[in-house]
Amino acid sequence: MRKEYSKEEILQYAEANNVRYVRLQFTDLLGIVKNVEIPVDQLPKALNNRMMFDGSSIQGFVRIEESDMYLAPDLSTWLIFPWETPQGKVARLICDVYQPDGTPFPGDPRSVLKRVYARAQDMGFSAFNVGPEPEFFCLNWTRRASRRRT
Repeated sequence: MRKEYSKEEILQYAEANNVRYVRLQFTDLLGIVKNVEIPVDQLPKALNNRMMFDGSSIQGFVRIEESDMYLAPDLSTWLIFPWETPQGKVARLICDVYQPDGTPFPGDPRSVLKRVYARAQDMGFSAFNVGPEPEFFCLNWTRRASRRRT
């Protein structure tokens, strides 16, 4: 179960753990993780959903004329990475993508999932279970000596 953090708690944890940078993460339409990394002094601005980015730089999002987009962090996704970089500790927040008028961006995969989940609830479904299915191949790369024909 995820912990629900408050904005104040996140700011306190960041200071107490000497966090230097925060990655505001989201996914593109193909599910590839993207992020806007900010210095920790910009964290209050991000926590108030005022962090903008250029949506036209994300393949499949919007055209240059519609490029201003906002990131709204999901406070329950606060995580300080367990490793340290040469620049200091890094944390992350997973974000929803919003349009300048404050509406969810229809191409944000998190927004799509929320809409589908709401429709399923309206249809009477009370649970929504998903599970990833990682696939991989194990190959034996040892080289066999070639056979000679005699």
